[in-house]
Amino acid sequence: MTDHPYALPPAGLPPQTQLLTDRAVFTDAYAVIPKGTMRDITTSLLPFWDETRLWVIARPLSGFAETFSHYILDVAPGGGSDTPETDPDAQGVLFVVDGEIDLTIGDEAHTLGPGGYAYLPAGCTWTLRNGSSAHAHFHWVRKAYDAVAGLDRPEPFVARDQDIAPIGMPGTEGRWATTRFVNPADLRHDMHVNIVTLEPGAVIPFPETHVMEHGLYVLEGKAVYRLNADWVEVEAGDFMWLRAFCPQACYAGGPGKFRYLLYKDVNRHMKLGRP
Repeated sequence: MTDHPYALPPAGLPPQTQLLTDRAVFTDAYAVIPKGTMRDITTSLLPFWDETRLWVIARPLSGFAETFSHYILDVAPGGGSDTPETDPDAQGVLFVVDGEIDLTIGDEAHTLGPGGYAYLPAGCTWTLRNGSSAHAHFHWVRKAYDAVAGLDRPEPFVARDQDIAPIGMPGTEGRWATTRFVNPADLRHDMHVNIVTLEPGAVIPFPETHVMEHGLYVLEGKAVYRLNADWVEVEAGDFMWLRAFCPQACYAGGPGKFRYLLYKDVNRHMKLGRP
Protein backbone atom coordinates (compact mmCIF):
# COMPACT_ATOMS: atom_id res chain seq x y z
CA MET A 1 0.00 0.00 0.00
CA THR A 2 1.57 3.30 -1.09
CA ASP A 3 1.62 6.55 0.79
CA HIS A 4 -1.47 8.68 0.36
CA PRO A 5 -1.43 12.35 -0.70
CA TYR A 6 -3.06 13.62 2.47
CA ALA A 7 -4.57 17.10 2.33
CA LEU A 8 -3.05 20.09 4.16
CA PRO A 9 -4.44 23.48 5.22
CA PRO A 10 -3.60 26.06 2.52
CA ALA A 11 -2.38 28.63 5.11
CA GLY A 12 -1.26 32.01 3.73
CA LEU A 13 -3.95 34.51 2.79
CA PRO A 14 -6.12 34.66 -0.34
CA PRO A 15 -5.60 37.62 -2.67
CA GLN A 16 -7.65 40.78 -2.26
CA THR A 17 -9.28 39.97 -5.62
CA GLN A 18 -10.86 36.73 -4.36
CA LEU A 19 -14.63 36.58 -3.93
CA LEU A 20 -15.92 36.33 -0.36
CA THR A 21 -18.42 33.57 -1.11
CA ASP A 22 -17.44 30.11 0.04
CA ARG A 23 -18.89 26.80 1.29
CA ALA A 24 -18.48 27.50 5.02
CA VAL A 25 -21.68 26.92 7.00
CA PHE A 26 -22.60 26.46 10.65
CA THR A 27 -26.06 25.15 11.52
CA ASP A 28 -27.77 23.72 14.59
CA ALA A 29 -27.05 20.19 13.33
CA TYR A 30 -23.74 20.38 11.48
CA ALA A 31 -20.86 22.60 10.37
CA VAL A 32 -18.74 22.57 7.23
CA ILE A 33 -15.32 24.21 7.56
CA PRO A 34 -13.78 24.34 4.08
CA LYS A 35 -10.04 24.19 3.60
CA GLY A 36 -10.06 27.78 2.34
CA THR A 37 -10.86 29.05 5.84
CA MET A 38 -7.68 27.52 7.32
CA ARG A 39 -5.46 30.56 6.81
CA ASP A 40 -2.71 32.30 8.75
CA ILE A 41 -5.10 34.59 10.63
CA THR A 42 -7.20 31.68 11.95
CA THR A 43 -4.33 29.89 13.71
CA SER A 44 -3.86 29.51 17.48
CA LEU A 45 -0.92 28.90 19.83
CA LEU A 46 -0.56 26.48 22.75
CA PRO A 47 1.34 26.71 26.07
CA PHE A 48 4.69 24.90 26.13
CA TRP A 49 4.79 24.32 22.36
CA ASP A 50 7.76 25.84 20.48
CA GLU A 51 7.68 26.93 16.83
CA THR A 52 4.14 25.59 16.51
CA ARG A 53 0.82 26.93 15.31
CA LEU A 54 -2.48 25.13 14.90
CA TRP A 55 -5.95 25.33 13.46
CA VAL A 56 -8.68 24.44 15.96
CA ILE A 57 -11.40 22.92 13.79
CA ALA A 58 -13.57 21.45 16.57
CA ARG A 59 -14.04 22.14 20.25
CA PRO A 60 -16.79 21.22 22.73
CA LEU A 61 -19.76 23.56 22.49
CA SER A 62 -22.81 23.34 24.74
CA GLY A 63 -25.80 22.14 22.74
CA PHE A 64 -23.70 21.03 19.79
CA ALA A 65 -20.85 18.49 19.56
CA GLU A 66 -19.68 18.24 23.15
CA THR A 67 -17.14 15.44 23.53
CA PHE A 68 -13.99 16.28 21.57
CA SER A 69 -11.54 18.78 20.14
CA HIS A 70 -9.69 18.48 16.84
CA TYR A 71 -6.52 20.38 15.94
CA ILE A 72 -4.27 20.50 12.87
CA LEU A 73 -0.75 21.39 13.97
CA ASP A 74 2.06 22.91 11.91
CA VAL A 75 5.40 22.35 13.68
CA ALA A 76 8.48 24.07 12.25
CA PRO A 77 11.91 22.39 12.25
CA GLY A 78 13.18 22.17 15.82
CA GLY A 79 9.73 22.82 17.23
CA GLY A 80 7.52 20.71 19.42
CA SER A 81 6.87 20.26 23.12
CA ASP A 82 8.16 18.46 26.18
CA THR A 83 4.83 19.16 27.93
CA PRO A 84 2.33 18.71 25.10
CA GLU A 85 -0.79 17.77 27.08
CA THR A 86 -1.71 19.80 30.18
CA ASP A 87 -4.98 17.96 30.94
CA PRO A 88 -4.37 14.69 32.87
CA ASP A 89 -7.80 13.37 31.86
CA ALA A 90 -7.31 13.92 28.12
CA GLN A 91 -6.54 11.06 25.77
CA GLY A 92 -5.43 11.78 22.25
CA VAL A 93 -4.85 10.49 18.75
CA LEU A 94 -2.15 11.88 16.47
CA PHE A 95 -2.27 11.36 12.70
CA VAL A 96 0.59 12.66 10.55
CA VAL A 97 -0.22 14.03 7.11
CA ASP A 98 3.07 15.69 6.10
CA GLY A 99 6.69 15.65 7.24
CA GLU A 100 8.01 13.71 10.23
CA ILE A 101 7.65 13.91 14.00
CA ASP A 102 9.76 12.33 16.72
CA LEU A 103 7.35 11.01 19.33
CA THR A 104 8.50 9.65 22.67
CA ILE A 105 5.97 7.71 24.77
CA GLY A 106 7.45 6.89 28.16
CA ASP A 107 10.88 5.50 27.28
CA GLU A 108 10.00 4.46 23.72
CA ALA A 109 10.99 6.66 20.76
CA HIS A 110 9.11 6.60 17.46
CA THR A 111 9.48 8.52 14.21
CA LEU A 112 6.17 8.97 12.43
CA GLY A 113 5.81 10.06 8.81
CA PRO A 114 2.71 10.54 6.64
CA GLY A 115 0.11 7.96 7.66
CA GLY A 116 1.64 7.56 11.10
CA TYR A 117 -0.90 7.15 13.90
CA ALA A 118 -0.49 7.22 17.68
CA TYR A 119 -2.97 6.60 20.47
CA LEU A 120 -2.03 8.37 23.73
CA PRO A 121 -4.11 7.35 26.77
CA ALA A 122 -5.01 9.83 29.48
CA GLY A 123 -2.19 10.34 31.94
CA CYS A 124 0.59 8.88 29.80
CA THR A 125 3.89 10.74 29.47
CA TRP A 126 4.85 11.79 25.97
CA THR A 127 6.89 14.40 24.11
CA LEU A 128 6.96 15.47 20.48
CA ARG A 129 9.66 17.15 18.40
CA ASN A 130 10.27 17.91 14.75
CA GLY A 131 13.89 16.93 14.23
CA SER A 132 13.73 17.27 10.45
CA SER A 133 14.54 20.21 8.19
CA ALA A 134 10.94 20.62 6.95
CA HIS A 135 7.62 21.52 8.58
CA ALA A 136 5.50 18.69 9.97
CA HIS A 137 1.71 18.66 9.91
CA PHE A 138 -0.49 16.34 11.94
CA HIS A 139 -3.97 16.00 13.40
CA TRP A 140 -4.51 15.84 17.14
CA VAL A 141 -7.93 14.62 18.34
CA ARG A 142 -8.55 14.91 22.09
CA LYS A 143 -11.29 13.57 24.35
CA ALA A 144 -11.66 13.37 28.14
CA TYR A 145 -11.41 9.67 28.97
CA ASP A 146 -14.58 8.19 30.46
CA ALA A 147 -13.18 5.57 32.86
CA VAL A 148 -15.34 2.62 33.93
CA ALA A 149 -14.79 0.67 37.15
CA GLY A 150 -13.66 -2.85 36.29
CA LEU A 151 -12.23 -1.93 32.86
CA ASP A 152 -8.50 -1.38 32.48
CA ARG A 153 -7.36 1.71 30.62
CA PRO A 154 -6.00 1.23 27.09
CA GLU A 155 -2.26 1.20 26.45
CA PRO A 156 -0.53 3.60 24.06
CA PHE A 157 0.33 2.33 20.60
CA VAL A 158 1.59 3.51 17.22
CA ALA A 159 0.51 2.30 13.78
CA ARG A 160 0.46 3.29 10.09
CA ASP A 161 -2.44 3.77 7.73
CA GLN A 162 -0.46 2.03 4.99
CA ASP A 163 -0.01 -1.15 7.06
CA ILE A 164 -3.68 -1.77 7.89
CA ALA A 165 -6.04 -3.37 5.39
CA PRO A 166 -9.39 -1.57 5.22
CA ILE A 167 -12.39 -3.67 6.24
CA GLY A 168 -15.28 -3.55 3.77
CA MET A 169 -18.78 -2.80 4.95
CA PRO A 170 -21.12 -5.80 4.49
CA GLY A 171 -22.58 -6.12 1.02
CA THR A 172 -20.41 -3.39 -0.55
CA GLU A 173 -17.66 -5.56 -2.13
CA GLY A 174 -15.13 -3.33 -0.37
CA ARG A 175 -16.24 -0.16 -2.11
CA TRP A 176 -17.08 1.37 1.28
CA ALA A 177 -14.45 0.38 3.82
CA THR A 178 -12.93 1.43 7.14
CA THR A 179 -9.32 1.38 8.28
CA ARG A 180 -9.71 0.49 11.96
CA PHE A 181 -6.88 1.31 14.35
CA VAL A 182 -8.73 -0.09 17.39
CA ASN A 183 -10.74 -3.30 17.69
CA PRO A 184 -14.40 -2.21 17.98
CA ALA A 185 -14.95 -4.95 20.60
CA ASP A 186 -12.29 -3.47 22.90
CA LEU A 187 -14.55 -1.69 25.38
CA ARG A 188 -11.63 -0.02 27.10
CA HIS A 189 -11.74 2.54 24.31
CA ASP A 190 -14.41 5.23 24.43
CA MET A 191 -13.49 6.89 21.14
CA HIS A 192 -12.52 5.69 17.69
CA VAL A 193 -10.49 7.67 15.18
CA ASN A 194 -10.53 5.68 11.93
CA ILE A 195 -10.23 6.31 8.20
CA VAL A 196 -13.20 5.73 5.90
CA THR A 197 -12.61 5.06 2.18
CA LEU A 198 -15.23 5.17 -0.57
CA GLU A 199 -14.32 4.14 -4.09
CA PRO A 200 -15.56 6.29 -7.01
CA GLY A 201 -19.31 5.81 -7.32
CA ALA A 202 -19.69 4.26 -3.87
CA VAL A 203 -22.37 5.51 -1.52
CA ILE A 204 -23.46 5.53 2.08
CA PRO A 205 -26.90 4.43 0.93
CA PHE A 206 -29.13 5.57 3.76
CA PRO A 207 -29.27 8.57 6.12
CA GLU A 208 -27.29 7.36 9.13
CA THR A 209 -28.84 8.79 12.30
CA HIS A 210 -27.04 7.81 15.49
CA VAL A 211 -25.92 8.93 18.91
CA MET A 212 -22.23 9.33 18.05
CA GLU A 213 -20.83 12.78 17.43
CA HIS A 214 -18.62 13.02 14.37
CA GLY A 215 -15.66 14.97 13.10
CA LEU A 216 -14.76 14.18 9.47
CA TYR A 217 -11.61 15.61 7.90
CA VAL A 218 -11.33 14.88 4.18
CA LEU A 219 -7.87 13.47 3.51
CA GLU A 220 -8.28 12.78 -0.18
CA GLY A 221 -10.78 13.15 -3.04
CA LYS A 222 -14.21 14.76 -3.19
CA ALA A 223 -17.85 13.82 -2.68
CA VAL A 224 -21.35 15.08 -2.14
CA TYR A 225 -22.40 14.67 1.50
CA ARG A 226 -25.94 14.71 2.87
CA LEU A 227 -26.01 16.57 6.21
CA ASN A 228 -29.41 16.86 7.87
CA ALA A 229 -31.64 18.11 5.01
CA ASP A 230 -28.82 19.51 2.83
CA TRP A 231 -26.46 18.17 0.17
CA VAL A 232 -23.03 19.80 0.34
CA GLU A 233 -19.94 19.39 -1.82
CA VAL A 234 -16.75 18.58 0.06
CA GLU A 235 -13.17 17.99 -1.04
CA ALA A 236 -9.71 17.18 0.33
CA GLY A 237 -8.87 19.56 3.17
CA ASP A 238 -12.48 20.24 4.25
CA PHE A 239 -13.85 19.38 7.70
CA MET A 240 -17.38 18.38 8.72
CA TRP A 241 -18.60 18.52 12.30
CA LEU A 242 -21.82 16.61 13.09
CA ARG A 243 -23.98 16.80 16.16
CA ALA A 244 -25.41 13.57 17.57
CA PHE A 245 -28.35 12.22 15.50
CA CYS A 246 -27.63 14.50 12.51
CA PRO A 247 -28.72 12.47 9.44
CA GLN A 248 -25.81 11.79 7.09
CA ALA A 249 -25.22 10.01 3.78
CA CYS A 250 -22.63 10.26 1.03
CA TYR A 251 -22.04 9.84 -2.71
CA ALA A 252 -18.40 9.62 -3.83
CA GLY A 253 -18.38 10.93 -7.37
CA GLY A 254 -14.70 10.30 -8.16
CA PRO A 255 -12.53 10.35 -10.16
CA GLY A 256 -10.37 9.04 -7.29
CA LYS A 257 -10.95 7.60 -3.85
CA PHE A 258 -12.73 9.65 -1.19
CA ARG A 259 -11.06 9.22 2.22
CA TYR A 260 -11.65 10.94 5.54
CA LEU A 261 -10.38 10.79 9.09
CA LEU A 262 -13.39 10.05 11.31
CA TYR A 263 -13.88 10.68 15.04
CA LYS A 264 -16.74 9.19 17.04
CA ASP A 265 -17.48 8.60 20.73
CA VAL A 266 -18.36 4.98 21.54
CA ASN A 267 -18.85 2.23 24.15
CA ARG A 268 -20.26 4.17 27.10
CA HIS A 269 -23.59 4.69 28.84
CA MET A 270 -25.30 7.97 28.08
CA LYS A 271 -24.80 10.61 30.75
CA LEU A 272 -28.13 11.22 32.48
CA GLY A 273 -29.32 14.56 33.72
CA ARG A 274 -30.28 14.95 37.38
CA PRO A 275 -33.05 17.16 38.78
